[in-house]
Amino acid sequence: MTALRSFEAAGRLSSFTSAADELCVSQAAISRQIRDLEIELGQALFERRHRRVVLTPEGARLLTVLTQSFDDIDASLKILRNEQPLQVLRISVEPSFAACWLIPHLPDFQNDYPLVDIAVDSDPRLVEFRSQDVEIAIRYSRTHHAWPRTDSRLLAQVDMLPVIAPGLRDSGPELVTPGDLFNHVLLHEENRNAWTEWFMLAGLALPQTTRGPVLPDGGLVMQAAIRGQGIALLDKILVSDEIRTGGLVPAFELSVPNGAYYMVVRNFNRLTQPAQQFAQWLQDRFAANTGEPV
Repeated sequence: MTALRSFEAAGRLSSFTSAADELCVSQAAISRQIRDLEIELGQALFERRHRRVVLTPEGARLLTVLTQSFDDIDASLKILRNEQPLQVLRISVEPSFAACWLIPHLPDFQNDYPLVDIAVDSDPRLVEFRSQDVEIAIRYSRTHHAWPRTDSRLLAQVDMLPVIAPGLRDSGPELVTPGDLFNHVLLHEENRNAWTEWFMLAGLALPQTTRGPVLPDGGLVMQAAIRGQGIALLDKILVSDEIRTGGLVPAFELSVPNGAYYMVVRNFNRLTQPAQQFAQWLQDRFAANTGEPV
């Protein structure tokens, strides 16, 4: 059983070192147990490559069976121990989504489900659900809509809209056409790609000389925009509350598509009751087709 546990963790994490960390043993112990298992089976389960390991077809088949089996064992043990359903739900959320949308709306969930406490892990990396208490992750992606050994559901399409603080709009250079944005400081998230795509959609090219701070997170970009430090290109979903309350206003109504948000779990059919309640609440907050908050 120990060797199977070691193999399952290493295969799921694609790393002997990560498996050792999860199981609280040495990397050498993981390597030895997997080698012994391969000898017993007469099959290679991993291809050892430079600084990484890759499952063989035989290893991939075994991993599929073992992962499901260990999940079933864990669920059965919880039932035998008469464990009560978790009332603290841990979720992993993209930092900008957490700061700009989830936290402002979380009181609505707490009002509907007062016996469920939400523990938020603000992290852009996709969690390994087996090794942590996290049950639900909310992830942004421009290219992916599914991740290995997980279930995912589309939450909302992302459209980026240029926004400006009312004070800057009234006191800064006039904004009549999209080209007038070049007279303002532009705020960038991670890189300048989003603005480049927006200007292309507007029929303009972003000048190579265009400057402006590049910030690592959409929440920071929003805060800079609110304080009048420049014009930001922000997710319409995340900026909707600020537009509604007048903290920011659209500089122009033209928006550019830019990926989507997904709800990611290990298995939607195996969520605890609090996780089911949160997942349903989250889906109900978004219109099915437009991706706009309900």
